[in-house]
Amino acid sequence: PTLAQVTADPQPGRFCCTLDNNVLTTEQRQFYEDNGYLLIKKLVSDEDIERFRKEFVRICRRQVDVPGAMIMKDESLRSQYGQSERVVNKVQDFQEDEELFRYCTLPEVLKYVECFTGPNIMAMHTMLINKLPDSDKQTFLHPMHQDLHYFPFRPAARIVCAWTAMERCDQDNGCLVVQPGTHKQPLKPHGYPNWEGKTNKLFHGLLDEDEKSPRVHIVMEKGDTVFFHPLLIHGSGINKTAGFRKSISCHFASSECYYIDVKNTTQEHLEKELVEMVHKKYNTTSVELRDIWNFRARLVQGERINL
Repeated sequence: PTLAQVTADPQPGRFCCTLDNNVLTTEQRQFYEDNGYLLIKKLVSDEDIERFRKEFVRICRRQVDVPGAMIMKDESLRSQYGQSERVVNKVQDFQEDEELFRYCTLPEVLKYVECFTGPNIMAMHTMLINKLPDSDKQTFLHPMHQDLHYFPFRPAARIVCAWTAMERCDQDNGCLVVQPGTHKQPLKPHGYPNWEGKTNKLFHGLLDEDEKSPRVHIVMEKGDTVFFHPLLIHGSGINKTAGFRKSISCHFASSECYYIDVKNTTQEHLEKELVEMVHKKYNTTSVELRDIWNFRARLVQGERINL
């Protein structure tokens, strides 16, 4: 389906996922309310994207050390390519890298973020993804999931992801795939999919996926940015090309959001896995999920209230 085919007629006065301001048109607000995402063309400049790309390469070459960052690699390629962008699939939690973190503070991005979060904005989760050329093993296939599964804070309507293409993203190199309207559904149980040889650490997916639900492949050009709701079911395919598919993203939340206790919920097993990883990496004696998120979070606009 095209973007136009999955929208509906505007219904003013029935907005719950967007806030009143003069940035979004009524049609844009209604599209997000109906579908759970909104694509803004050419939002981030080529100059900024080139700066982010160069910093990513420096991180891959270990010319820059980013405290607390998780650098995911395909270890099987290291002997062939050494320390290079041909090996690194993702830099996660780059909030301590001032060059990459500039993405989270770009006025052109925050202008739109404020439409979903309000004026007090926290950058909660940062990633630069470098989807490597893949094989039949589908190593870098990300199963369909809801991002709220990872977040111990609410309300969901005041959280939004900004995801910017650093080069053209299409079905050949593994663009984003979304199921429009699924942000209206509750948070569903997630876990590791039953794919032999195809699962990555913390790449959780829906345990009960509706294969018949309509899907949209979001084709994007360099600088295009999609904003989407944390309950929107989405994922990405494999990169079938010889090049890379880079994107940079940040999950933003209103600082008025609050933490919740995930014990006895579908998120409890995720908390255990994350705490074990942090304990192993930093040899900590006691850490809770909110401690991990407090480390990741940085204020980018307004004042810090709860988060």
